[in-house]
Order: sequence, then C-alpha cells, then structure tokens
Amino acid sequence: MALRLVKGSYKYRDQMIEMLKEWIAYNNAHPEANKSPAAIFKNDYHDFDYYLSHLEYAEPHGGLVPDSTFFCLDDERNIMVGAVNIRHELNEYLLQYGGHIGDGIRPGERRKGYATKMISLALEECKKLGIRKVLMVCDKENTGSAKSILKNGGVLENEIMQGEHVMKRYWIDLREGN
Repeated sequence: MALRLVKGSYKYRDQMIEMLKEWIAYNNAHPEANKSPAAIFKNDYHDFDYYLSHLEYAEPHGGLVPDSTFFCLDDERNIMVGAVNIRHELNEYLLQYGGHIGDGIRPGERRKGYATKMISLALEECKKLGIRKVLMVCDKENTGSAKSILKNGGVLENEIMQGEHVMKRYWIDLREGN
C-alpha cells in the first residue's frame, strides 16, 4: 500500500474530481452518510480555482480554526482514496465533537485498511504542526473508524451525546516516548 498525503492542486485535479463525484453521489443517495471530512464538501469543485483556494483557513474565521486539508493518493493505482482535514487547534465545539482530525475514505475504497494508514500519515502532519496530543472523535456506531483510531494509539477518554448520537472521544499521544 503506497499511500501519501498530498495538497489539492491542478496536478491531482482529475483524481480529486473522480473521487468527489463518487463520494457526492454516494452521499446524495445515503443522506445518513457521514460527511467527513466536511472541508472537501463545503465548496463546488466545478470552479476548481475557487475550490482549491477555499479548502483551508489560515487564520481563525467565523468560529472556525486554522486547518490543513490533504488528499490521500494511492501511488500504485494513481487514485485518491480519501481525505483528511487537520485542525491546528481546538475550539469548544471541536474539543467536544470534532477533534483535530476529520477523515474519510471514498465509498468504493472502504474496508481495505486505507483509513488506518491515512490516519497514521495525518498524525505525522500533526507532529509537524507541533500538535502533541491529538483528539479524534467518531460516532459510536462507526466501528471501522474506531478501529482505525485504536490501531493508531487512540485511548478512549469518554462517550458523549451529540443530539441523538453517542460520540466516542479518543486521545493519541504523539510526544516522544509514548
């Protein structure tokens, strides 16, 4: 599995759009589907310049925190298999319900081990940003996400209610020696 995280760019335009088309069609057919990472769905990719320039926030903005968005490229097949959004800091909402990392695997590539590796790559990006303790949150019903978090060293802190859903909150310690 030759995965790497890349920034959205014209170099990867075709792979990104192919993934987004599949994922958006799936989400439209399954309204209950998890829409994570939300950052890749917030803008219309048809205006690709606008899409690229609005993937991330460099400064806090309207209750949002600075973030970085990456796409997960499978180099062997030259396709995007998923995406991650890394929040550089936590506000009150993210501390409870969102965490540092929002991640997702495109529907046709799920249950193949990509999420575990993609989270590992995202944790390396967190280290580069100076984040030493990473919070990841997932719906209690999302057992695949919970397994990927646990495989990356996640330690369950607690479960909390968000509306009608139970959310599981995990911490991953990136400090040396842990």
